[in-house]
Amino acid sequence: MNIFVSNLSFNVQDEDLREFFTPYGEVTSAKIINDRETGRSRGFGFVEMSDETAGKQAIAELDQATVEGRTIKVMEANPREDRPARTSGGGGGGYQQRNGGGGGFKSRY
Repeated sequence: MNIFVSNLSFNVQDEDLREFFTPYGEVTSAKIINDRETGRSRGFGFVEMSDETAGKQAIAELDQATVEGRTIKVMEANPREDRPARTSGGGGGGYQQRNGGGGGFKSRY
């Protein structure tokens, strides 16, 4: 079972997150999501538990719990949607035609 945990303190690390859920059953993974540019926590993470019953109990008991002075939100994670890969660049209008059109480059024709 995949569990989403939000409103975490920026000080919470992967191992801390694992420790919150271990009393409820086997935690197969615990991951705090970090900002790509700064490396700083984004204040949420995911926990994977092998037993669905244990996961549901953990959600029921940990949702709205106070951790490091913050009330956390714990819920079953939605399945990840397949998204198309990002491409670099893009944007800008088409070419400019006569006196109309948007940004982009001017046509030489």
